[in-house]
Amino acid sequence: MEYYGNRLCISMRDLVDGGIMSEPNYKQLASRGRFEVVRKGRGQGCYALVAVDSLPQRYKDKVEEVYPGGAQARLEGWIKSNYEVDPEATVFFFSKEKCGIDLPRETAREYITNASVMNTCIRLYSRAATAQKLFGGKYDWGKMTAAIETLRKHFGHTLPASTLRFRKKVNDYKTYGYASLISGKFGNQSARKVDHKTERLILSIAIQPNKPWNTNVLELYNSFVTGELDVYDFSTGELYNPEDFTDKSGEPMVLSEATITNYLNMPKNKILIDKATMSYTAFSHEISPHMHRHHGEFSLSKVSFDDRDLPRKLKDTKQRPKAYYAYDVASGCCIGYAYNRVKNVDLVVDMFRNMFRLLDRQGWGCPAEVEVENHLMSQWRDSFLRAGVMFPFVRFCAPMNSKEKYAESANGVKKRTIEHSNHNGIGRFYAKRRQYRTESIKVFDEFNNTYVEKEYYTWDELIADDMRDIYEYNHALHPNQKKYKGMSRWDVLAANINPMLQPLDKATIARYVGEKVSTTIRRNSYCRVAGIDWWLSKTEALELLAPNDYKVDAYYLTDEEGKITDMFIYQGDMYIDRLENVGTYNTATAEQTEEDEKVFVEQRKKISHFNKYVDEHAIARVGITERDTEPVEAGEVNVLAQETAEPEMPADNTTFVHNADARGREAV
Repeated sequence: MEYYGNRLCISMRDLVDGGIMSEPNYKQLASRGRFEVVRKGRGQGCYALVAVDSLPQRYKDKVEEVYPGGAQARLEGWIKSNYEVDPEATVFFFSKEKCGIDLPRETAREYITNASVMNTCIRLYSRAATAQKLFGGKYDWGKMTAAIETLRKHFGHTLPASTLRFRKKVNDYKTYGYASLISGKFGNQSARKVDHKTERLILSIAIQPNKPWNTNVLELYNSFVTGELDVYDFSTGELYNPEDFTDKSGEPMVLSEATITNYLNMPKNKILIDKATMSYTAFSHEISPHMHRHHGEFSLSKVSFDDRDLPRKLKDTKQRPKAYYAYDVASGCCIGYAYNRVKNVDLVVDMFRNMFRLLDRQGWGCPAEVEVENHLMSQWRDSFLRAGVMFPFVRFCAPMNSKEKYAESANGVKKRTIEHSNHNGIGRFYAKRRQYRTESIKVFDEFNNTYVEKEYYTWDELIADDMRDIYEYNHALHPNQKKYKGMSRWDVLAANINPMLQPLDKATIARYVGEKVSTTIRRNSYCRVAGIDWWLSKTEALELLAPNDYKVDAYYLTDEEGKITDMFIYQGDMYIDRLENVGTYNTATAEQTEEDEKVFVEQRKKISHFNKYVDEHAIARVGITERDTEPVEAGEVNVLAQETAEPEMPADNTTFVHNADARGREAV
């Protein structure tokens, strides 16, 4: 047998002379394509070659019987033909950043070859059909190790010659990847005194609720391996066995403080320890990666909401007023605000009203997206704050994830710049910078937790100060002066309104954040709300009412002074109409003004439209008589037929007119 094109082959003459098959049998199988002839015979010195691995199994077995060692040769041939240099291994071992070690070039090439050889072994292992042909059954680690050993010189690898060691090396490689090939002298896992199981035990001890110091972790671990303490799995109650934590000689694996410190300070372990010992909020803000974003270009593309406590306290309750703000993300402007003594739903509703008043007053559209919290906003998740109802896009931010909301950072900017400059006592008692650190005077009483505030303020003072701060904040220079040179936040807001915004849907706004009162439609034309008669826009609105039900709910919007600006009526969830305040006119002609004349005309238009509606939908009259059901004699039928066959025409001077009282037609 010989190799031809990296495939183990046998000549036609060896098949015939070896008694494996007869020459006619060979020709017949070759013509049928039962095996692969990789080279045809062409005269003197060029004989036909057949690929051994293409022979039917019974002939392959005879080849192995007549020419021993052929199976091993076939395996070596397959490895040679399928061996490929692993490009990812090349990048890994030649890159200090990926490998973590600056390996010598010769060592890196050695590891690349070892990885490539094991890739070939694993590839054959995963191809069960090919392995069965080469091994004559299941995967044979002994034959594979022998084949790899005979090819040591061909490839230049340094893999183990022992079957068990080679098999373990392959399994480690499949589990740990390229790092498992690095020798212990370069800081590999195999050089570690602490194995994976011991390392996990050290970490488990380190995350006790009392957050032990490194020296305490060392004491607890050493006490466990020496049998002084029991350690158990907190979730299952299973006891750890100290005999599982011994060195090669069977002695307890006692570690030093330096070893404990090194493993607890490994970056990958510090992450796990922090996750187990820190709160969700602290881990999220200090350790966990965060998203990297940039703001949109247009104003009102996105509006962010958030609440806060004003930094100074009230005189009467010694509490801080609660505020709720709406910020435009692109410009940073505060476009809505509200205040309350407690953080409740009324605070949020007042903020929405304030924002919509500004948008309506400026003639701007509805924000395309809002960014809200879960606490007070979740009650509208399936109604007002469902995407498409009021705002095209709605994002509910994750709880306790302040860095997600733009409004959180905007509150901080407003506090550190405007409020800190305008008022005393703005800051935190734990702030790092002394300019932002506040001081408190402690009262040493029986409670030992009382502090004296330097100043208290009235409600009107604090709210007025904050509204002035908002105005100053909005009209301060935009922080990105490179892009918006000389422009304030308000200038940026007004100059970059998104042209694709939808108009304000005042009916929806009124229903969810407006005032509500129950009323009744009177005289098919108006509702009385707040002492004012509000007319239907058109009589056709009555068609939407439920049968025999004139009761409706009126929702209305007000301006800053509390004056009603828009009125809408609903019956249940059904929108009925937008009402109009036509007003009243003076009946004394001598006192009538131009405004009275306008009101008179508008009311006459409403009434005329009502009359026109009634006339256009007038009901036609029909006559109703009893049906004659008495039987008719046969002789009478012809008489009746003659009498009704041809009606007499009226005289030429006779006409029909419709009586004014609509009671019928009479001849005149």
